[in-house]
Amino acid sequence: MKIHEYQGKAILAKYGVTVPRSGVATTPAEAKAVAEQLGGFPVVIKAQIHAGGRGKGGGVKLAKSLDEVETIASNMLGMTLVTHQTGPEGRVVRTLLIEEGLHIKQEFYLGLVIDRATSGPVFMASQAGGMDIEEVAAHTPEKILKEYIDPALGFQPYQARKLAFGLGLSDKLVGKAVKFMMALYKAFIECDASLFEINPFLLTEEGELYALDAKVNFDDNAMFRHKDYAELRDLNEEEPLEIEASKFDLNYIKLDGTIGCMVNGAGLAMATMDIIKLAGGEPANFLDVGGGASQQRVENAFRILLADPKVNAVLINIFGGIVRCDMVASGVIEAARNLNVQVPIVVRLEGTNVERARELLQESGLNFTTAAGMADAAEKVVALSKGAAA
Repeated sequence: MKIHEYQGKAILAKYGVTVPRSGVATTPAEAKAVAEQLGGFPVVIKAQIHAGGRGKGGGVKLAKSLDEVETIASNMLGMTLVTHQTGPEGRVVRTLLIEEGLHIKQEFYLGLVIDRATSGPVFMASQAGGMDIEEVAAHTPEKILKEYIDPALGFQPYQARKLAFGLGLSDKLVGKAVKFMMALYKAFIECDASLFEINPFLLTEEGELYALDAKVNFDDNAMFRHKDYAELRDLNEEEPLEIEASKFDLNYIKLDGTIGCMVNGAGLAMATMDIIKLAGGEPANFLDVGGGASQQRVENAFRILLADPKVNAVLINIFGGIVRCDMVASGVIEAARNLNVQVPIVVRLEGTNVERARELLQESGLNFTTAAGMADAAEKVVALSKGAAA
């Protein structure tokens, strides 16, 4: 689960991570009142959306007076902010963060993420702060310092000192940086986060260190321990179909293609999307219905798939391990009848009772095309999709 910058900073501040003084506004009048309370200029006005690159898109502005605050807030609230992470559709700005201006001396990058190769957290730091870290990783990976953390031991002070010296901080700043990093790690672990990014991690002319930005993502599987954090979820920032899928415990991510995918198992779902692209098509979604593909579950998945107007063909790719293939086929048939599905459907089933499942599909009288394997299924669904689009 993602949260906004202002929410992330509020959490970090509770753990002793230094953040600028700020306030939140949803109207120009509120923005002006916050700026007055901060008691000095300039102030920074930041659009709050779940995407990076806000500054380049016009979502971060400097105001040097109350009149400028009101004018900028009026223009920013309600605008559709387009960045490289939002896609061309952009995001509507509904909330602003009004923050004190700081005297910037140097910008760094700090990040905490779970490293899959080591099955543990990794703490990253770089002198290339304020830039897209993906660009740094692609072109100058040597600029990214990494400290791998043993989950049993936790992040150690010597590791923080190593990163601080690697950033080129002076001896008198190393102690402050270590304190900052240790607090950040404590917050990361206790919040069950999957990602913390401080970009930029700021050194001011006065010799203070701040989290000038904060990107915080939580591990959805741990949200049962953080009921209060669930309240921070902003549904306006999420795809409506993904919200609907979450109500039925379906793992659904909307994409830009025309071929709807219904698969059981995340690995098989990703392989299915890959083979569709290999066959010349474009998947419309990632959808993992899980191990128990019951009729109700299949019906809910169908309804969400077909709510995407771009979908003109569907590929069902199910391995009948936990659930028998004939039970899956029965669920698919009933769901297609109940929802009056009109688009062509290609079905690839493998596993227990697969022959009986294929008989049920052929006897149903519905618009099903069966496939012998994944490659066959991909070729058939791509052909049907292109035929429907012609």
